[in-house]
Amino acid sequence: MEKIGLVTITYNSDDVLKPFLDCVWKQSHNNIVLYVIDNASTDNTLSVLEKEQDSRLIIIKNKSNYGVAKANNQGIKKAIEDGCDQVLIINNDVEFEREMISKLLKVQNEKNCSLVTPKMMYFDNPKKIWYAGSWFVKSKGFLPLHRGMEEIDTGQYDEIKKIEYAPTCCLLAKKEIFEDIGFMDEKYFVYFDDTDFSYRIFKNGKHKMYYAPNISFFHKVGSLTKSFKTEKKRTYRGNFFLKQTTRNHIYFLKKIGGLYAYCFICLLFFKNNIRILVNPKIRKNSSTFWLINKSYFEGLLL
Repeated sequence: MEKIGLVTITYNSDDVLKPFLDCVWKQSHNNIVLYVIDNASTDNTLSVLEKEQDSRLIIIKNKSNYGVAKANNQGIKKAIEDGCDQVLIINNDVEFEREMISKLLKVQNEKNCSLVTPKMMYFDNPKKIWYAGSWFVKSKGFLPLHRGMEEIDTGQYDEIKKIEYAPTCCLLAKKEIFEDIGFMDEKYFVYFDDTDFSYRIFKNGKHKMYYAPNISFFHKVGSLTKSFKTEKKRTYRGNFFLKQTTRNHIYFLKKIGGLYAYCFICLLFFKNNIRILVNPKIRKNSSTFWLINKSYFEGLLL
């Protein structure tokens, strides 16, 4: 039975952690080690973890918040060092069935591929799809748009399918991937780290990635990064989300390189500012304007 290293990052995650841990320990594929990398939580996260009695739990405590990419790399490297055959990069704001790992491995074996990811549903609305496969869209600045997002699941995406991108909310990867492609780019604090990783795999061409639809998996979207903020009964994108996604999209395009990518970088300067005016989820004030434009130029300098 293959040894699977689950890698998850905590940062003030005590409100979602216990249900996640229960799902992990109930897995039918039990040759697992859970690596929890804590990015200096100030809530009860560590207390929750330290109450766990399972010997398969390894906690790595960071003295400060290293961000998602660097913390994932810590866990991935430790898992490989400990002899894990595969790494399952996974969020802890998720809940899933006990056969999840077994089903991912089954698809991996059937398709002879290196990476597998499940269909992901909204936890708050479990009949609604959050992710059902994804491919890079050049006309959108190489953004990998989620297929089926916000759609009611009627079985329309129940075919196992080769894909180009998977979010690291749940991604099973053979250890050879990291030998061939490398680890996460640590210049991404959060967001686009998985986009960059998937794009490098896609361009390399050696490893195949598949979407597995027959797994019950539910994501508490935005709960860890607080990507939304509610003010006066209206919901807006948080400043942290706007900063990271603006900055990191520019850096991602710089890494792709070429005339098209650089033209798109120029186009984004105007698109971002128009978005401030027309997008109802973005605050219409000077501080948001400066935040987005400052983040754009930070991406250019990365």
